[in-house]
Amino acid sequence: MKTDTRHARPCKSTGNPPPSRRRGRLRAGAGFTLIELMIVVTILAILAAMVVPKLMSRPDEARIVAAKQDISTIKQALNLYRLDNKTYPSTEQGLQALVQKPAAGAIPDNWKSGGYLERLMNDPWGTPYQYLSPGMHGEIDVYSLGADRAPGGEGVNADIGSWEI
Repeated sequence: MKTDTRHARPCKSTGNPPPSRRRGRLRAGAGFTLIELMIVVTILAILAAMVVPKLMSRPDEARIVAAKQDISTIKQALNLYRLDNKTYPSTEQGLQALVQKPAAGAIPDNWKSGGYLERLMNDPWGTPYQYLSPGMHGEIDVYSLGADRAPGGEGVNADIGSWEI
């Protein structure tokens, strides 16, 4: 067994230096100095200063992504409705036809018991999704009016529609 000549003889049971020597070594190298802590805090502050402004625009981007996912879900439900009933709901029947069997207009013959959606959702800005059949961009249009809750707009205020997905 190799022993360290700088320290007292190793313990017979473990081969390690005596406990008094181990504690002394731990105390000497344990903890951080004030300068080390200040450096870490400074680095964290610099990183926060760079990241926080970028994260501030993320909620709008997240709302846009959520709206696109909702529109995709609604469009899939509309496609299932069409498979069962050979036609999409009319604009008058609206998206409500996915939750409740229409009582007016072309009454669907094979409307799925329980509906095609559990409930109608609002867009991330709290406005109901819009529906047109026939659509202006395709056979049907499902869209959100965006943050401004008005047709048209740019950036966050732009309409988000099924024709973009």
